[in-house]
Amino acid sequence: MLVREWKFEDILVLTALEEQCFETDRWSYRTFAACYENAAFRGVVAVEGDEIIGYGGMTIAADSADIENVLVAERYRRGGVASAIVAALAELARGEGVGDMFLEVRVSNAPAMSLYLKCGFSGVYARPRYYSDGEDCLVMKRTL
Repeated sequence: MLVREWKFEDILVLTALEEQCFETDRWSYRTFAACYENAAFRGVVAVEGDEIIGYGGMTIAADSADIENVLVAERYRRGGVASAIVAALAELARGEGVGDMFLEVRVSNAPAMSLYLKCGFSGVYARPRYYSDGEDCLVMKRTL
């Protein structure tokens, strides 16, 4: 598996992955294109052979970064792909002078929380009714 920065031509595949993996709050092609054009955004993809099997993205502001999304195709989950994506994002952030990374995760998403804890994040506080369906999120932080 290779993790590399994403390219504009990856966006169609990333949009399809979103549709396969998320029922709500999916990123659209337009959202991916806007991220690509945003100078503060950094995105990476995980590639197995010729297939994009996951991605992650973050926005950098001053000395902090917000991980916006991490996604792995279902058949590749629990194989270290998400950890590699988060590690690649942390390395990019470190290279940009970032001191702290943040992310939001659904309180019902125990596998994601477990991943982020394993990657060095810890819970900071909750945001009530954060998601469009009314679910709360947990804000997590990692100091680089």
